[in-house]
Amino acid sequence: MLKQSAVALNNQELKGHLIVFLTILTWGTTYVATKVLLQDFRPLEILVIRFVIGFIALCLIYPRRLPFSGWKQEGYFTAAGLSGITLYFLLENIALLYTQAINVGIIIAVAPLLTALCNMLFLGGAKPNARFYLGFTLAMIGVILISLQNDQTLQLNPFGDLLAFLAALVWAVYSTLMKKISEFGHRTLQTTRRTFLYGLIFMLPLVGFTGFNLPLNKLLLPHNLLNILFLGLCASSICFVSWNYSVKILGTVKTSLYIYLVPVITVISAVWLLNEKLTALAAIGIVFTLLGLGISERKR
Repeated sequence: MLKQSAVALNNQELKGHLIVFLTILTWGTTYVATKVLLQDFRPLEILVIRFVIGFIALCLIYPRRLPFSGWKQEGYFTAAGLSGITLYFLLENIALLYTQAINVGIIIAVAPLLTALCNMLFLGGAKPNARFYLGFTLAMIGVILISLQNDQTLQLNPFGDLLAFLAALVWAVYSTLMKKISEFGHRTLQTTRRTFLYGLIFMLPLVGFTGFNLPLNKLLLPHNLLNILFLGLCASSICFVSWNYSVKILGTVKTSLYIYLVPVITVISAVWLLNEKLTALAAIGIVFTLLGLGISERKR
């Protein structure tokens, strides 16, 4: 009986790892879609429309409404929507205006460490061990090498770099909140949809103050429409559900470690879809990143 339970648990963990890998695989390719859309739309316009599409898709997939279960639970949903949907993307996009993209990519990769600390402080999780820090160090070396592949140099931009760090921090907070929300016993589709709703509500003031404009003639162009649907349906509705489901199975720390793979997948997708060159520096960086992830995930 115990052996069957252990096998079932291992199968569940394997399922969680596979789901989060596919999630990160999708998120790593959003760079290509966003790069195409930025030729005709501003970052906030892309952000709003992708989450509107994602919210509508979740409503159609599972129309059953999540019942009100008290203001305490609603507070968690509100905080998750504010942190993971509104603040994370807003801070990341504004950071890109003040600092280099390589700075943002490197700093965002600190999210797994921040998630482990949040897990320890707020959920009573275990203190990160030496193996975690070794894997983190190797992965960060890999991320830095990948980021420097185009012969760029790191330049400190205190304001932009601070915003990027805050983006990594709010993502760690979001993952921690979603772990707590997963304990409420609701369906992942419903909880994700509720966080999307609050995220969109917090975006409304920004829409009013920034002169939001979404030209339909440009949106309906085939290449723009396909990319925005990819971001809305795949990268938002499906991937946020699958990320939250993985957090429920694996926990916040193990799930967040897969963030190391984002720059790896971004480089590979850019080589494949945009015909960019894979440099020797990037190849070495990929090896370091994968090695760091493997050490961090390895059991005793």
